[in-house]
Amino acid sequence: MGRQAYPDDITDKEWELIRPFLEQNGSPKGRKPKYAKREVMNAIFYLIRSGCSWRHLPHDFPPWNVVYTQFVRWRKRGVFEKMHDKAKETIREFLGRNSKASGAIIDSQSVKTVEKGGSVDMMAGRKLKAERDTLRWTRKGSYYRRILRVQQ
Repeated sequence: MGRQAYPDDITDKEWELIRPFLEQNGSPKGRKPKYAKREVMNAIFYLIRSGCSWRHLPHDFPPWNVVYTQFVRWRKRGVFEKMHDKAKETIREFLGRNSKASGAIIDSQSVKTVEKGGSVDMMAGRKLKAERDTLRWTRKGSYYRRILRVQQ
């Protein structure tokens, strides 16, 4: 690397785990990439950690449009999901569990139980009641105005 390392840069051990997911199993023909995949991945990790936009990547990384394009390609190929699944399986095996989860727990607060239509119908009912009350008040108001005119 021709630059000073950032705290988020991939270590050599991490790179050995990540590299098989980033290599495309296509033809060896074609032009060699101008920027190393490790540098592109370092830029993606920097972006995630710092929260900056693509265009605000520091100049010692590859250009933002190169990093973004490669990110989109990897995302479409499912590279990040595969890396996540492999890491999850490895951790489960390290903890002495089966590599594949056999069940899941769903918390009632994280799952919506009311469909959207329910709240919309409730709002429509409230709106209708408010309109009726307004109409009733308006009618009473005009009635009282008529009485006042007659009395004058």
